[in-house]
Amino acid sequence: MFSFILRRLGQGLLVLVGVACTVFILFNVLPGDPAALLAGQRSDVATKAAITADLGLDQPLPARLLGYLNDVSPLGLHPRDSAGRARYGGVAVLPLGSRAVVLKTPYLRRSFQSNKDVLRILLDYFPGTTWLALAAMLIASVGGVAFGVVAALRPQSWLDRVLVSTSVLGISVPSFVAAIVIAVTFGFYWSHWTGLSLTGQLYETDPFTGERHLALRNLLLPAVALGIRPLAIITQLTRSSMLDVLGQDYIRTARAKGLSRTATVLHHALRNALNPVVTAVSGWLASLMAGAFFIEYIFNWKGLGTITLRAVENLDFPVVMGSTLFVAALFVVINIAVDVLYAVLDPRVKLG
Repeated sequence: MFSFILRRLGQGLLVLVGVACTVFILFNVLPGDPAALLAGQRSDVATKAAITADLGLDQPLPARLLGYLNDVSPLGLHPRDSAGRARYGGVAVLPLGSRAVVLKTPYLRRSFQSNKDVLRILLDYFPGTTWLALAAMLIASVGGVAFGVVAALRPQSWLDRVLVSTSVLGISVPSFVAAIVIAVTFGFYWSHWTGLSLTGQLYETDPFTGERHLALRNLLLPAVALGIRPLAIITQLTRSSMLDVLGQDYIRTARAKGLSRTATVLHHALRNALNPVVTAVSGWLASLMAGAFFIEYIFNWKGLGTITLRAVENLDFPVVMGSTLFVAALFVVINIAVDVLYAVLDPRVKLG
């Protein structure tokens, strides 16, 4: 298993290199002058020239690309003077004269708008996206498995038809459309009954005492809006998988030995039927963290989506590029974890 994880990490690294190259080239061919954006409209020519040299914009595109890959890599070649240590930090593992091979935290450059380190900005907004994705996945997993099992136990009944039809509707409606409908209906028109609002954060600060307290009610609407599509897909996956498992010989043998229907479903059928569901849930978790962008923007939720879309509006390219790489790295890590978890749950699967 260790060799499998190492091999997948190597493949994931190649994927991240490809993403970094694509993102860098894409944003460097777009119109705009980052030096002018950083310097402001009233700056002089010398200031703009200094910023241009500091960003490496006076170099050809291949040299800038190599410099960017050197910055975002956890193992890079950097100067070991005071400026290099202040910018990159890390531990020198191989001194090479005035430079050294440095083991460091990936340096995603600095924001054009706030001049803050991009990685610090992303880590500040990452918990909001994580909580939102986990809450949406919890709603989708519990609801989808429950609805799928109920539908499979009563195939072709009116309840089965209602659940299947509703799940098809849930798959068809885009998340941002569902978010707008849910936000307006439950957070505006019916807010005096639901007690929910259009916008809000996970933590609220009392204006009089200054104390912060957890406000889970603000998480409900965006989590439901984000979890509708995976809930519908998990419902259909669970129903299909359960129908297939319930027709197997070992299920009939268990019933013939005197096991109750509840024990047979819970202890034999459901566990084997959950293998494709676990794969879908794990894959959707990464997708939800990336797909939460518009949901966060609609509900003004503090997360990666909000900061990334604001960066797009303000042409803050380092934040957009860093966010893209950050989400790609999450996909790689979660996909590796899914493969390992799948092998643990199903002994027939071998990691080779």
